[in-house]
Amino acid sequence: MGLTIKDIAQMAGVSQATVSKVINNYKGISEETKNKVMTVINEKGYAPNFSARSLATKKSNLIGLIYAGRINVDMTHPYFNEVISTFKKNIGLLGYDILMFSNEHFLQDEGSYLARCKHFNVDGCLIIAGEKVEDATLELAESGFPCIGIDIELTGPNASYVMTDNVSLSRKVVEHFYLNSHRKIGFIGGMRESVISNLRLKGFKDAMNQFDLELRDEWIQYGDFQEDSGYLAMKRMLELNDIPEAVFAASDLMALGALRAIREAGLQVPSDIRVVGCDDIPACRYSNPRLTTVKQDKEKIGKLSAYMLNDLIEGQSKIKPVFTDSELIVRESCGADKTFW
Repeated sequence: MGLTIKDIAQMAGVSQATVSKVINNYKGISEETKNKVMTVINEKGYAPNFSARSLATKKSNLIGLIYAGRINVDMTHPYFNEVISTFKKNIGLLGYDILMFSNEHFLQDEGSYLARCKHFNVDGCLIIAGEKVEDATLELAESGFPCIGIDIELTGPNASYVMTDNVSLSRKVVEHFYLNSHRKIGFIGGMRESVISNLRLKGFKDAMNQFDLELRDEWIQYGDFQEDSGYLAMKRMLELNDIPEAVFAASDLMALGALRAIREAGLQVPSDIRVVGCDDIPACRYSNPRLTTVKQDKEKIGKLSAYMLNDLIEGQSKIKPVFTDSELIVRESCGADKTFW
């Protein structure tokens, strides 16, 4: 039979309550007493029971991970995979483990994330943006449960979010095209209802208007952030009598699809059409030509999410959203191969 707190208390010559306080990092215990208890714990290899510790501290040290939306990304997505890896590392250093939630409906709770959070006693949730977000996701944020969103605007009393400044991101692309004398510019966005895609479209339109460049409806096409949709969107542009000389796709995967469509049409990138993507996934460095893209600070987003969620769990409830900066990485698909600003 394993050791108990009672056994440790007897060996250290202290009360069971003192052992519990030392294990759970309560204040008011002298260093001498802490050292005495920890010496016994380390010598005997004692590991406190998780359930008992959870009851004592009212914390499970578990974080729920939710991929939100009826159409959602998953752990294989290149951009979110890097963000989650950084989040996992940093939330782990803060003492938490991660429990991944399915977004399939549970029969007993009708798909309520809030019910699941209570059932598993998680301390907080990280919510990854998808499309057509379920009411259950918004219910969770509005409930006051500690939540941080990535690329999803959470407005609950104990919630906040982190995302790239997507308007500024698109401005950088248009400005780069403008400075390199490209005036006929097209845009491939995600789904029409996508918050992120619409922010990038807003930045695109704002910059086009700023430089008095023509906005043509037929040069604005929509996909779903995946490669095949970028391929089809680019094909629709190439079927026009007048085609753009430069195209900004709101994801690298769509940009890679656009490259394929351009090659099939017998045109060359960048001599006939310049192409820029967004995210700087690893494939950008190996495509032909290598893809110019806007790099989001995935490491910073993951780390900020971890620390902000920990602060919400610890009771700091007025954390404002954070918008991170981006960097335009110029490669061969724009006729250059160097890092721009």
